[in-house]
Amino acid sequence: MTRHSVVLGGVSLMLAIAAASGAQALDLPVRKAGLWELKMVRAGSPMPEMTMQHCTDETVDKEMNSNVSPMAKQICSKQDIQKTATGYVSDSVCSVAGTTTTSHAEITGDFNSAYTVKSTAHIQGGPAGAAGHDGTTTIEAKWLGACKADQKPGDIVMPGGFKMNVRDMSKLKDLLPTK
Repeated sequence: MTRHSVVLGGVSLMLAIAAASGAQALDLPVRKAGLWELKMVRAGSPMPEMTMQHCTDETVDKEMNSNVSPMAKQICSKQDIQKTATGYVSDSVCSVAGTTTTSHAEITGDFNSAYTVKSTAHIQGGPAGAAGHDGTTTIEAKWLGACKADQKPGDIVMPGGFKMNVRDMSKLKDLLPTK
């Protein structure tokens, strides 16, 4: 995986987690403290499935949203979250490095044992010759229990053992390509 893919994947993951865990237009539930397994399935992607673990607590979920929110405000021209009868719906339009993503997500679950984020996205722009395309992503999250002894709140362990902490998100922002 290239550095560009890791950075964009990390930022995308942070935005998805923040949409499901913090407060933006309204207060969303905070996830139960402990270790969460997040299985991300992307239909039609060369990397169709990715499973990671996220150690969190109430403070991290709130901090994550307060850190993601300013970044999202810089890259997103639209960011709406509404409460529905079954959970929440999020609609956004975000641009990074000449690529614009228009997305719609439905968030359901209790945030204590499990939640699901189902999103559809239309992506336009990007590297020369890349045509716009549509994609669907589902994140299935389940609570596993207490964080592991070598984890601290905020740690995300990606496939292959790559570990990062959401408290370092400002560093990810600085790594985003500008063109």
